[in-house]
Amino acid sequence: MAKEKSTKASRRSISSEKDLDPVFLTRFDRYLLGKGRDYKVYKKMGAHPAQLNGKQGMHFAVWAPHAKAVSIVCDRNNWDPKANYMLPLEKSGIYEGFIEGMGFGELYKYAILTKNDTILYKADPYAFSAEYRPGTASKTADIDNYKWSDEKWMTQRAKKGTFDQPMAIYECHLGSWFKYDRPEKDGVITYVEAAKELAEYCDYMGYTHVELMGIAEHPFDGSWGYQVTGYYAPTSRYGDPKEFMYFVDTLHQHGIGVILDWVPAHFPKDAHGLADFDGEPTYERAGIMGEHPDWGTKIFDYAKNEVKNFLIGNALYWYDEYHIDGLRVDAVASMLYLNYGRKDGEWEPNKYGNNGNLDAMEFFKHLNSVIRGRKDGTIIIAEESTAWPKVTAAPEDDGLGFTYKWNMGWMHDFLDYMKLDPFFRKDNHNKMTFGMSYATSEKYILVLSHDEVVHLKCSMINKMPGYEVDKFKNLKCGYFFMFGHAGKKLLFMGQDFAQFHEWDEKVALDWELCDQPLNKDMQNFVRDLLHTYRKYPAMYELDDSYNGFEWINADDASRSIFSFIRKDSTGKQNLLFVVNMTPMERSDYMVGAPVKGRYTLIFDENGKVPSDTDKKTLYTSQKGECDKQPYRISYPLPAYGCAIFRFNYPTETKKETKKTTKKAVKK
Repeated sequence: MAKEKSTKASRRSISSEKDLDPVFLTRFDRYLLGKGRDYKVYKKMGAHPAQLNGKQGMHFAVWAPHAKAVSIVCDRNNWDPKANYMLPLEKSGIYEGFIEGMGFGELYKYAILTKNDTILYKADPYAFSAEYRPGTASKTADIDNYKWSDEKWMTQRAKKGTFDQPMAIYECHLGSWFKYDRPEKDGVITYVEAAKELAEYCDYMGYTHVELMGIAEHPFDGSWGYQVTGYYAPTSRYGDPKEFMYFVDTLHQHGIGVILDWVPAHFPKDAHGLADFDGEPTYERAGIMGEHPDWGTKIFDYAKNEVKNFLIGNALYWYDEYHIDGLRVDAVASMLYLNYGRKDGEWEPNKYGNNGNLDAMEFFKHLNSVIRGRKDGTIIIAEESTAWPKVTAAPEDDGLGFTYKWNMGWMHDFLDYMKLDPFFRKDNHNKMTFGMSYATSEKYILVLSHDEVVHLKCSMINKMPGYEVDKFKNLKCGYFFMFGHAGKKLLFMGQDFAQFHEWDEKVALDWELCDQPLNKDMQNFVRDLLHTYRKYPAMYELDDSYNGFEWINADDASRSIFSFIRKDSTGKQNLLFVVNMTPMERSDYMVGAPVKGRYTLIFDENGKVPSDTDKKTLYTSQKGECDKQPYRISYPLPAYGCAIFRFNYPTETKKETKKTTKKAVKK
C-alpha cells in the first residue's frame, strides 16, 4: 500500500464538485439509515460492484457527517486524495463515489478532509475484507454466489430451537489452536484447513458448537480480536471471506454450530479505524463518556441511529451472509453501566439520575427483538458479569432479550472451590450449591473461558491442588460436577486435555500432551462426558426449570460429597449424580434414592462404563431412609469418585413427571 501522510489541504483542492458521480443510494435508503432501520445496510454502504454509463467498476459509500469532503484513495489513483472525490448526499452525512474498472481484491481507503483541513486516511467501516496486518487498508471482496451445502443443518436448526437441546461449546482461538511449520502468516491454520480439522475434532470429542474468538478484523494479535477495526471483514489472518464461508459450511455439514465473539461495546484508537472517523467523535460518544478508562478504547454512541444501524446491520450480516448460528456479545456490563470502571466525577448519570445506560438498553432490546423475530434458530449470548435483571427475558417483558447469559457468578464460585485444598472444601461447600438457587432466573451457560487461563491465573490443571496425579483427579471431579449442573456448557480449547501452561495467543496448543498417559486419560474422560451429556436429555432438556434438577444431598459438607438428580421430560431416563471432592475413599457410602428399583451405573471417575465390563453396573435400591429419600443405594465411593446412575420412576410417577414438565419443555 502507498505510504500515507496526514497533510493540510484547502477545501477547494479536495472537494471540487466537477465530474461528481450520480446518486446510487436512493432517498429511501438514506431515510432508513437515518432512522436506524436498514437491516441490510451493508448492501449499499461500503464497496460494491456497479455499472455507470455502461462501464463496470466499484461503487463506494461512507458515512462521515462532520467531514468537509471525502475521496477514495487506492492503487489505481496512486493514493492521491484529489483523484476521486465523493458526492455528499444532501444532509445525510453519506458520501458516495465510483471508480471505473475497479474489481475485487483491490486495496483502498477513504481520504477524509476534516474541519481543520487535515486529511485522515481511514479504512472502510463496511469493508468485507482487509489487508493482512501490518497493512491497514480495506480490500474489495466478493461475498455473493457462494454455493452453500448446509441446507439440512439450517432447516433442522430452525425446527429444533435451542433450550431443550444439548449445547456444549468449544471456545477456540484459531491463531493458536494449531500452527504449521511454515513462514506464511506465522504458520497459523487457515479457514480451509481448520474447517476439516476442527469439525473432526469436535465431532470426535462430542462438542455441539464452536465459539470463535477474533474473527472480525483487528490490527493487534494481543487484543485477541476484542479491539476491532473491521466489523464486516473476516480477518485476513486465516483467509478470505468465501474461505470463511467454507469453514462455517463444513462445520455445519458435520453437525457443529458456529458462534462468533462480537464486540459492540468499544473499539480501538488506531488511526485507520473508527476513532474520530471524520475528525470528530462520529461512532463514539463525545466527552468523558466517549472513552473506556480501563481499556483505552472508544465507546460506541448508541444514541445515534446511524451507529445503531451499523451495529445491528453487522450482527445480521454475520447471520445472513455467513450462516453463523450465534453471537456472543462481549463486555455487556460495560455497555449497561454508565459508571463501569469509572470513579465519581468520571461519569454522567442518565436523566433519572442513576447509572443505567438507557441508550444501550434500547439498543439491546431493538437488536434482540429483530433476532428473536427471525425464528430460524439463531441465538445471541450475553457476557454479562453482574446481576442485571432480565438479561434473557423478552423485550416486551422489559428484558434485554438475549437467548443466553454466561453464568459468571457460578464460574467464580466454582473456581474458588476447586482451587482449595480438599481439607478446606468442607467450609466452602455452599460455593458449589449456591448456583442452583438462582439457576432458573436466566437461561444460563456455564463457562470456563479463555479469561480464566491467562494473566497468571494458571491453566485449569494448575489451578487444582495437590501432586500431579491429584490435580488430574480434582479436575475430573470439577468437569463432572459442571456437566451435571443445570445450564449449557463451554470449555476453552486445551482444557479438555489439561494443557499445563496458560493460554498464549502467540503459540499453538501443546497437542503432543495428548500422547502422555495422564493427559490422554483426561481427554478420554472429557470425551466420554461430552457424549454422555449429548446422549441423555436429562442433562440438558430442562436446564432452566426446577423440574429438571433435585438435590439428593446438598449439605454433605463434612465429607465434601454432592449428590443430585437430573430429570428428563418423560421420566424414562433420569440420572443420579454423585461426586466425592476429596481423596478420602468412602467404602461404606450410601446415597439416597427416590424410588425402588434398579440403578444402572453408566459413568464413573474413569469415564463411560461399558455395559459389557466386568465392573458391577446394576444396583438395586433398598428400603430405608437416606438423605431424606425413602430408599438408598450402597455404593463404594472411591477417592475423588464420580458416579452417574440411570434409573426410571415407576409408571404412575412417570405420568406425573411428564405432566409437570411438559410446560417447561415448551417454554
